[in-house]
Amino acid sequence: MLDCAAAQALLEENFADWVQALQPRITAIGPGGATLEIPITPAIARVGGIVCGQALATLADTSMVFACAGHFGDFKLVATTNLETRFLSAARGEAVRCEARVIRAGRALIFAEARLTAQPDGKAVAAASATFFLP
Repeated sequence: MLDCAAAQALLEENFADWVQALQPRITAIGPGGATLEIPITPAIARVGGIVCGQALATLADTSMVFACAGHFGDFKLVATTNLETRFLSAARGEAVRCEARVIRAGRALIFAEARLTAQPDGKAVAAASATFFLP
């Protein structure tokens, strides 16, 4: 079973530099899913200090990959085959938290969902769902 430190090391070793640039931090991982947070920085904010949608979608996708790892108890390479992100409200504040979970895992396809909230107020800013292929 993965703990946060091991999962964080896997994230730092296996994900692209532009994902790393978001400064994602794994705060929880286990059979129930994974939680990641990114700080809101000028690099990902657009006019008015609102986090850009690309950063939110990347956080959601990365969080759901780690929800898959938590589900399996080990990091497995999965390929995103479908990602739908619904932007609900402007993301402002200190950080964005993403709580992700696997809703169904088959032999080849894994279905996951994520909820993104602005911190510290906990306001819902986006929701996402994805399908992953397990080679």
